[in-house]
Amino acid sequence: MIDLHVHSTRSDGTYTPSELVDYAMKKGLKAFALTDHDTTDGLKEAMERAESLRGDASLSVPEIIPGIELSTDERGQEVHVVGLFIDAENPSFCSYLREFVESREERNVKMCKKFQDLGIDVSYEALLERFPDCILTRAHYATYLREHGYVKSNQEAFDRYLADRRPCYVPREKVSPGKAVELILTAGGLPILAHPILYHMSDARLDALTADLKSKGLVGIEAIYSTYAPAEERQIRRLAAKYDLLISGGSDFHGSNKPGLDLATGYGKLYVPDEVLDNMKAYRQSHVI
Repeated sequence: MIDLHVHSTRSDGTYTPSELVDYAMKKGLKAFALTDHDTTDGLKEAMERAESLRGDASLSVPEIIPGIELSTDERGQEVHVVGLFIDAENPSFCSYLREFVESREERNVKMCKKFQDLGIDVSYEALLERFPDCILTRAHYATYLREHGYVKSNQEAFDRYLADRRPCYVPREKVSPGKAVELILTAGGLPILAHPILYHMSDARLDALTADLKSKGLVGIEAIYSTYAPAEERQIRRLAAKYDLLISGGSDFHGSNKPGLDLATGYGKLYVPDEVLDNMKAYRQSHVI
């Protein structure tokens, strides 16, 4: 059993990269991909934790697939592209990530100003102190607001302040999905269209997006996902077959930030077979990425 879509505290998860390795062992995973939002900062810690455990022959330590989940914009629609087997040291890729972090910092300063204009004491410095070594996301704002009594739940924070078109929302700078595919290929990775059902596109629009990304080098599509109904999984598998794409799958585990959603098993029925990863490795062996 594997899980190719997992988040840590380096973006908006609640498990550290090391804790994810330990938890994956407890769950009996053969492998998992750390795919934090727009950052690779957690990969070194996860790899080092796994390597430190391999000295004990009695332990079955999961393989760590280096990954990322890039946020993109498709005509006003947020679309995510996962990169698997990326080279996190690739200079061009690292340069892009540095620029993206800078744009996120500017966004966070603007969002804090919006909260302060409403009389809510949220500062960028306070967020960094509360969430060190993280790429700050709206989930961090929601947790901070809940912890300081401004809202009763993270969902209320989104509903009142953080969701699109709410008073403290500031759009992120995003690249196009095609550019994300290009960046992942530059880093030697496999570009995967993440959770396409979640975009609520018409069949025609999703088909057109998939065709366009395939022409730019898309390698796979997430056909196995925590929230999919059986009919939705079949739909994406048909799309994968139409465009000769690899099947990918994962839980999109975020720890307590997604209550009830567990590593590897999602909401209880998720299962990503080992052959999904085997097929990716075979593809990498037969293609120059």
